[in-house]
Amino acid sequence: MKNNPRLRIGLVFDDSLDSNDGVSQYVKGLGAWLSDQGHQVSYLVGQTELGAWHNGTVYSLAKNITIRFNGNKLSMPIYANKKAIKKVLIEGKFDILHVMAPYSPFMAQRVINLASSGTVVVGTFHIYPAGWLSSYGSGVLKLLLGPSLKKFSAFVSVSSAAAGFAKSAYGIKSSIVPNPVDIGRLANTSAKIQRKSDRHIVFLGRLVKRKGASELIEAFALLSKTMSDCRLSIAGGGPQKHRLMSQVKKFGLESKVEFLGYIKEEDKPQLLHSADIACLPSLYGESFGIVLVEAMAAGSGVVLGGDNPGYRSVLEEQPLLLVDPRNTPVFAARLAHLLNDKATAKQLYDWQQRSVKQYDINVVGVQILDLYNRQIASLTKKSNNIAHEQ
Repeated sequence: MKNNPRLRIGLVFDDSLDSNDGVSQYVKGLGAWLSDQGHQVSYLVGQTELGAWHNGTVYSLAKNITIRFNGNKLSMPIYANKKAIKKVLIEGKFDILHVMAPYSPFMAQRVINLASSGTVVVGTFHIYPAGWLSSYGSGVLKLLLGPSLKKFSAFVSVSSAAAGFAKSAYGIKSSIVPNPVDIGRLANTSAKIQRKSDRHIVFLGRLVKRKGASELIEAFALLSKTMSDCRLSIAGGGPQKHRLMSQVKKFGLESKVEFLGYIKEEDKPQLLHSADIACLPSLYGESFGIVLVEAMAAGSGVVLGGDNPGYRSVLEEQPLLLVDPRNTPVFAARLAHLLNDKATAKQLYDWQQRSVKQYDINVVGVQILDLYNRQIASLTKKSNNIAHEQ
């Protein structure tokens, strides 16, 4: 891989790189891998404190405000300086601009419109809208983006759900290249950790309504009536924390439910590996399911997800691994089944270990590099043909 031509790559993202959530994690993970392969990677992003990442320069090109969209908090650029963008593009001499989509007309669109004709522009769709308001907002955004969409050579989507959104909202056909995960890091760390004898359920995610922690507590309360040796760890922070703690107290589960707070990246493998069930019962608004893949890679006994389009794209081959979190009796029964039926749990675990390999950064990264090189070759051929015609 390192013998391939060295590319100058700009990863374009309207939001901040100051967290490891969602698309930020995708950008940082892919960028680090590309740098390790010998490519020159720069990050053209919204307002962020991070100045460099894995030998690549981070350019903070906008002023951002925080908004709610698709059930999440995210920061949206409200102003980006054209002069600063031009300077970065001139200095970067990029072969590729890889844009995270949908993107903002106030920052990423300016980057795209100011890019030279010799730069290939590709995009990755990351979202599946949660509800009509998000869908309506996406329709408005399409009108604002206008001609900049025509500058793209190719689009990919992280899942079939995201690809369906790209087609329905933007009329864009995209192939599927999933979110990459550093499988080796997660597996190597977790291999040194032993599970305890009690039956451990782990939730990892933002404590917001759509992630389904409240529904999990309801199901766990019902499960605890017939299974006394189970415990639940809830990892993550968010606005629902105090409400969830009150819910646990209402059910009298304080001795069985632990709130761990925010978990650092380096501590994820140990927590996930300790789980007999890693339970991620998200209700809606998921385009993929990177936490599912992380749990599979870390060696969670079973990974149980909410039955939404994004999580379905990862787990649909095994229907037992998808559940409707709002159906409390079925949810509790599924938890009990997966904790009690060791043979089924082992079969599901073995499938997870086979399936997770397709999401490894060393597999997905190669697919993305292949996309880059194909589009560069296509642009070069087109330019040569035009030159010969003249």
